[in-house]
Amino acid sequence: MTHLSGLNPKQKEAATHMKGPLLIVAGAGAGKTKTITHRIVNLIKEGVSPDKILAVTFTNKAAKEMRERIIAEIEKNSKGQDTVPFVSTFHSLGVYIIKENAHILGLTRYFTILDESNSVSIIKEAIREIGVDPKQYDPKKIKNIISREKGKFVQVEDYTEQASDYLSKIVAQVWGIYENKKKKENALDFDDLLVKATRLLKENEAIRKIYQDKWEYIHIDEYQDTNEAQYLMSKLLAEKNKNIVVVGDADQNIYSWRGANLKNILNFEKDYPDTKI
Repeated sequence: MTHLSGLNPKQKEAATHMKGPLLIVAGAGAGKTKTITHRIVNLIKEGVSPDKILAVTFTNKAAKEMRERIIAEIEKNSKGQDTVPFVSTFHSLGVYIIKENAHILGLTRYFTILDESNSVSIIKEAIREIGVDPKQYDPKKIKNIISREKGKFVQVEDYTEQASDYLSKIVAQVWGIYENKKKKENALDFDDLLVKATRLLKENEAIRKIYQDKWEYIHIDEYQDTNEAQYLMSKLLAEKNKNIVVVGDADQNIYSWRGANLKNILNFEKDYPDTKI
């Protein structure tokens, strides 16, 4: 088993796990990505078609590194294999799902993705439109509040209903205008890439089934950094087959400032009672 020869006993145990939920808890530098890579290669060696495998991580750099490692291992171990697993960030996965179903979401396939500065300038316009001075209410701060709420999977309608103090009422008005402006421009911001794809999976059973059948084996890196939208997306995709592997380190929760929820990794066994750790 040459593809497993560089692993220690615990890594090997995780890499050869075939069916059902698996939680890999390990500190920094413990070879988490290496273990996921070898597990994916092992699945392929055991006869799983590469296009049935999904691996999701947080940064483009990490996704690229994982993809390259997997391809190198596949080339080393499985001659003539021309398909590769779908390895991406959460946001790229969102783009993929949205593009394939753009018509349902009232978008064209060639929608614009707004970067941070585009989003902030549209929010600045919206602040002016409600007759408030952007110097008094920083557009970037308002954008961060909206972003955090979207990460929690809160919709503008729900937020507006619950807005009780002056600031949240301002945010609610601005958020509503911001959504309308994006719609007119056939544009989405980074948060929409997660939220719209997840909402589609949650609300449309037929579409959910397509992606559950497409990806039977799911791997999520840095699971402790998932926010509510990312957590739900993973859960909905894994719901049918329950072949979900998450890797994380509760001490390394670096995205709490933007809505990452540590309870997602702490509650993994509750979500998947048959979890192997």
